[in-house]
Amino acid sequence: METQEKNTRKVKNNDTVQVHYTGKLTNGQIFDSSVDKEPLEFQLGQGQIIPGFENGLIDMKVTEKKTVTIPEGEAYGEVRKDLFQEVPKAELPSEIDPQVGMGLVAKNPDGSERQLRVAEVRNESIVIDANHPLAGQDLVFDLEVVAIK
Repeated sequence: METQEKNTRKVKNNDTVQVHYTGKLTNGQIFDSSVDKEPLEFQLGQGQIIPGFENGLIDMKVTEKKTVTIPEGEAYGEVRKDLFQEVPKAELPSEIDPQVGMGLVAKNPDGSERQLRVAEVRNESIVIDANHPLAGQDLVFDLEVVAIK
């Protein structure tokens, strides 16, 4: 009887799930995947995962597969202009030769780290971008529910 229940049980909010996924841009370029790794395990409703990913899992059953397209608003949001900042090159460590697209890490006052990206290199400064690298993009995820706990 328990086996039958597991086959018909559907994912709902606050469930802990194990999921295999492949994340792609709308042009088909893969940016992340759990295939050939351990499945991603998390509890829905805790804000650990982008909303569109969680919403795509609702009502799925174990072993069910589907593809969801997540608009930027339910993914990493729009590119925010206020997250661009100009920094004088003199403030950079001397060993850094900034290039557009280069990743940088900044330490926050509380000791946590922020991932930044060089958006523009000027004569005396650089422009850094603190937006998530996938901000402003619609995303496509292939999902497979492995387990509902």
